[in-house]
Amino acid sequence: MGSQQSYQTGKLLIGDIELESGEILSQVEVAYERSGPESGETVLICHALTGDQLAAGNGTVPGWWSGLLKPGGFIDTDRYQIITCNVLGGCNGTTSALSADPVSGDRYAAAFPAITIRDMVSVQRLALEKLGISHLRAVIGGSLGGMQVLEWGVMYPDFMDVLIPLAATPYVSDYAIAYNHLAKTAITSDHDWNNGNYTADKPPAAGLGLARMVGMLTYRSDHQYNERFRRAASRRDDAAYEVESYLNYQGEKLVNRFDANCYVTLLEAMNSHDIGRGRGGWQSAAQSIKAIVLTFGFSRDLLFPPEEIERFAAAVPGARHIDVKTIYGHDGFLLEFEKWGHHIREVLQQPMKIS
Repeated sequence: MGSQQSYQTGKLLIGDIELESGEILSQVEVAYERSGPESGETVLICHALTGDQLAAGNGTVPGWWSGLLKPGGFIDTDRYQIITCNVLGGCNGTTSALSADPVSGDRYAAAFPAITIRDMVSVQRLALEKLGISHLRAVIGGSLGGMQVLEWGVMYPDFMDVLIPLAATPYVSDYAIAYNHLAKTAITSDHDWNNGNYTADKPPAAGLGLARMVGMLTYRSDHQYNERFRRAASRRDDAAYEVESYLNYQGEKLVNRFDANCYVTLLEAMNSHDIGRGRGGWQSAAQSIKAIVLTFGFSRDLLFPPEEIERFAAAVPGARHIDVKTIYGHDGFLLEFEKWGHHIREVLQQPMKIS
């Protein structure tokens, strides 16, 4: 067991990094959350597209995965030290389009370079070095976070004991890229987009809101929408039906907390995701993974079908796959923890290395 509990958030200066593209990004900073006993084994949590580093929360303000990450929980913060980094290109403190270019002093905005999932993982690796962490019990994450988990396993196969990707396939399908294209087009067609060089007081709000609505259609299943709304009339003035009001609300909420350039950057990084790129195909990359692997697929997931995740697991030596039955679809990895959290607890407690 670990010892004294602690909680901290902050930023780490990583310095200059070379991106996968060969471009140099200067004076990179990483925002992070660290919770649980510092003497405990470390679990790295990777967040999804519009997530952030506040995964556990501090008790007063719950984190986005506090249903899993808590004292005595499925990932026990009395036992494990939990670290989450805001991804490179995100908009919650890590270097991104919102950051100042050290050369010009102006915001990067549209000039922020293209990044990949591999770049995100490289930066996280450097952040862990700054924190004095040389080994992980596990790397865990869903969706965009699951993509990072998979890359961790291929890029640094000896760095962790367990990999747990949820709702993520070894590469992004054309179907998912198509939805991302709709979202990007919604943003770039906004009259305030200005080729990404919009002002802080006049962002492409309508486009970003519409992009979020497109995303919300893929995150939940048709069954869940139909069961929840049942053609109910809206109680707000912005729509005739409750489902329309719901989507409008979700769009407005994201506009208030996220940046359009960052959203486009992360969508394009998702599109680049393919663990087999330059490695002889995804099956070859999968076979290079040394960690214990536990994958999760969620029924009715439009973007990352469970059968594709199971096919990946079958290619990884010793991997185990869990199908979670849910009406929620892709967002199942953020909900109904009682259905699947115990599988995570169990794999974290088993012997750590495949012989």
